[in-house]
Amino acid sequence: MVPEATLTVLRGRRTPDLLSPGERTVHVRGRTVSIPRLWRETFLGFASPMRLSRLCILLLTLPLLLAACRDEQAGPRPRTSRVPSPEQTQPRTLDAAPADLTFRSGATLGGGTVAYLGSRVTPAQASPGQPVMLSHYFQALRQPPEGYGFFVHVVDATTGQMLMNADHDIQNGLAPLATWPLGKVIEDSHTIPMPQSPARVMLGFWRGDERLPVDDPRAQDGINRVLGPTLGDAPELPEYKVPRAKKPPVIDGALEDEAWKEAAPVVLRGSFDGRPTALRTTARLLYDDAHLYVAFDVEDPDIWGTLRKRDDPLYEQEVVEIFLDANADGRTYNELQVSPHDVTFDAYFPARRQGMDLSWDSGMKSAVKVRGTLDNPADRDERWTVELQIPFARLAEVPSVPPKKGERWRFNLYRLEHRDRRDVEGHAFSPLFVGDFHALPRFGWLTFE
Repeated sequence: MVPEATLTVLRGRRTPDLLSPGERTVHVRGRTVSIPRLWRETFLGFASPMRLSRLCILLLTLPLLLAACRDEQAGPRPRTSRVPSPEQTQPRTLDAAPADLTFRSGATLGGGTVAYLGSRVTPAQASPGQPVMLSHYFQALRQPPEGYGFFVHVVDATTGQMLMNADHDIQNGLAPLATWPLGKVIEDSHTIPMPQSPARVMLGFWRGDERLPVDDPRAQDGINRVLGPTLGDAPELPEYKVPRAKKPPVIDGALEDEAWKEAAPVVLRGSFDGRPTALRTTARLLYDDAHLYVAFDVEDPDIWGTLRKRDDPLYEQEVVEIFLDANADGRTYNELQVSPHDVTFDAYFPARRQGMDLSWDSGMKSAVKVRGTLDNPADRDERWTVELQIPFARLAEVPSVPPKKGERWRFNLYRLEHRDRRDVEGHAFSPLFVGDFHALPRFGWLTFE
């Protein structure tokens, strides 16, 4: 007999709590009985007391039997827990940083609490997309604070634009900052793909909304990211040697003056990657005592533009541009643009992309000649040509007027082409390798002959 207490407990449960309903069956006295029917017979009174006792025992042991008949394809076997060795739970330390570091720093953080000794990049030279291992070396000089994580940012070497976030736990979590033994060197290694453009590694420690302060301003980027190793080599900056004009060109947009034959033509390339462009853009430059002269010859099958006012955002449509950093300080510069409708834009910047001053007047004179039909997408146009006359005296931070022979400025020439009036393609004299025409460190050299 099954004790009444047992029957009470069994009757108080629902079938799925013990067995999953389905097509499973059991054999009872030579006959096959489905599980649902077995339940009905048991609890509706169709079984004898002896039979009920046996069935209850069977039901109590059936889950164990089913578990024992485990399908080997149902999933992985439970892993046997292992006690980790002491080496697996302790941070890996060195007595000193390796001698073959490819980048040495010595920067300290947190008021001399932590020293960043440097990094090793392996391989030192790699192709874009190829895996490279970064190994960083630190040393705790004082007891490190609690609660800080480790961050690694890979940024564009010229603009500082974030290319990759490689944040991770040092030594896979075995070496949080607060656990570092004093005086020992902590090594952390991780792998990233080599960026497509020259880059720099920035690293440090964070907690909530703060970063562990970097002690020396020269060793950081201004927001408490320590300067780490560089990745890849930036292509050499191009140079344009601008000749002095014997006779200044007439500004009519035609480019037919003899003076332009003295200036070497330069073909703009893809601003992002330096590749040849589908549509050709050629530029030339000249100068005299008072002015810089610029000419553009722009191949364009659909010449158009809707902006008609001076200082309209011409950079949102088809336009040619020149950026001039006369004192080559990488900060102050001027931006001048002309559209196919001979609408102009000029601005002064006291710093990269900061304080754009549209009230500044360049005093430039421009002219455009169109070979085609403006604003008509139904036909096929040929080209448009541009001439600019820019007074030296109006430009920012000009070292001397006129420029001395051999004087070198930083500058870039651009074109924005909207293919099918949708897809934007940038052309540049000095390719930028980033999507930013204000990438001042990638400006080329303008040398006055």
